[in-house]
Amino acid sequence: MSRLYDTAEPSLVDEELLQKAVEEQGPQDQAGQIAKEEGIQYEEVCQLRLDYKNILKIDHLWQFTSLTKLQLDNNIIEKIEGLGRLTNLKWLDLSFNNIEEIEGLDSLVKLEDLSLYNNRISVIENMDTLLNLHVLSIGNNFLAQLENVIYLRKFKNLRTLNLAGNPICKEDRYKIFVAAYLPELVYLDFRLLDEQTREQAFGKYQYAIEEMRHNEAQERRAMDARQEQEDELQLHRDAFVELLNGPYLFDSMYADDAEAAKLAYLPGVSLLLETYPSPNSSHLVALCVQVFEIGLAQRTRREDEVKSFFDCSREAVDDNQQRAAQIAADFEKARRQVMSEMQQATDTRLVEAQLNHCSEEINQLCDSLMTQELQLVDQLEDIIKDFERNISDMVAGFIEVVQGIYPLPTFAQCRDLENHHHEKLLEIAVATLERVAKNELEEDMPDDVRMLFVDKDTVINAVSASHDTHLLKIDNREDELMMRCNSWMSALMKSVQDEEVKRNRKRISEIHNYIDYVRDHLDEMQHEHH
Repeated sequence: MSRLYDTAEPSLVDEELLQKAVEEQGPQDQAGQIAKEEGIQYEEVCQLRLDYKNILKIDHLWQFTSLTKLQLDNNIIEKIEGLGRLTNLKWLDLSFNNIEEIEGLDSLVKLEDLSLYNNRISVIENMDTLLNLHVLSIGNNFLAQLENVIYLRKFKNLRTLNLAGNPICKEDRYKIFVAAYLPELVYLDFRLLDEQTREQAFGKYQYAIEEMRHNEAQERRAMDARQEQEDELQLHRDAFVELLNGPYLFDSMYADDAEAAKLAYLPGVSLLLETYPSPNSSHLVALCVQVFEIGLAQRTRREDEVKSFFDCSREAVDDNQQRAAQIAADFEKARRQVMSEMQQATDTRLVEAQLNHCSEEINQLCDSLMTQELQLVDQLEDIIKDFERNISDMVAGFIEVVQGIYPLPTFAQCRDLENHHHEKLLEIAVATLERVAKNELEEDMPDDVRMLFVDKDTVINAVSASHDTHLLKIDNREDELMMRCNSWMSALMKSVQDEEVKRNRKRISEIHNYIDYVRDHLDEMQHEHH
């Protein structure tokens, strides 16, 4: 049921093995030779075969980010690992290995075809994210619990399933059970599921299926609600104002305030808190909500600016490519005409003149294409500068609002509220201290609260510590907002600059390769006539 260890030494997926496999499986013509000379870029490889290589451990595949098809069958792999970066995989073959557990597939959300045939797997599990799965082959394993098949109901696109060769297949109800619980399945164990089997399955498991559908619908509604909440929270995070649309900041101020609970016993503090931040009524909460709303509005403006930038950049690149393509097309048309005339020409001097003319035309073509690219670089540089200036102004404007440079709801006003509250609380504490000293305090207080009033320094320190805790929470939230806002802008601009450098290098390489190809062709013509 699983692959026996080869007598050869088990191997790992290392750089040498990958280099050899990519070279063997890549193009073998002139394009392949060019790729080999320039260095094969793993991130551009779309298909890779690593079968029959006695591989024990999967490793070093993180660079193959464009991979859509990967064969690792007929090895001695024991654990599914090292595939996390291959997020574009659609087809994965891990058949004929020694795998005991399904794992390490969470990030392969585009996977459509998965083969785990002939391994040592006893449970179908850990595949929740593979919702695009169309084909699953897990025959010749150790699956012994027929009810485990119900796990596959979550894969609404699953049409082909192979379970043949597992212990569950020996049960009399096997085929009808699978057909009942996987009604969208078309092929089971390489055979079409016929209508008679489906009718039998429906008749036998109708009530159980209906109850399961009801439970699944409830779970789906709950999951949709959770997802909606998470999506909303992510939107708030993207605006850098998450958890500012309620009493969260206030709650955090008091959650870490060790003195607040003691000070709440002081006469008049409960009344003071009613006029200061509370979950129900609060100037602080109102200020936070207004900062929150400003943040959402700023996020929309930033998104519109980003979209406008990418649309403008794409339009500039498309227009430039069209002009370059027309230059190349005109050249190709003229070149074919000249080549045709040269093949029919008998006058050596005329041929030599035409060859020289072609060579000059190629130089002019290179100059024209390079000029087009330089013009595009200049154009994109201006577009990027304008974009950076606009984004920078938006971010700076938002931060100025947050810091209170403009007369709008800000964290500065939150601090003013806290300072005002602190002054009032300090007055109450000092007054209470005086009453304690005169033995006029009638209210009952716990012993730890009375200990605050042993002297003036102790009570003032307690009030100050509470105040410092509150200010620190406000300062930290303000600093976090500004830091993340600036970090987002820096990361965005770095990404834009890096992508432009990458585009430019790729385009220059394409032009050089095309010019080299044309010149090689001209050289061949020259050799023929000599």
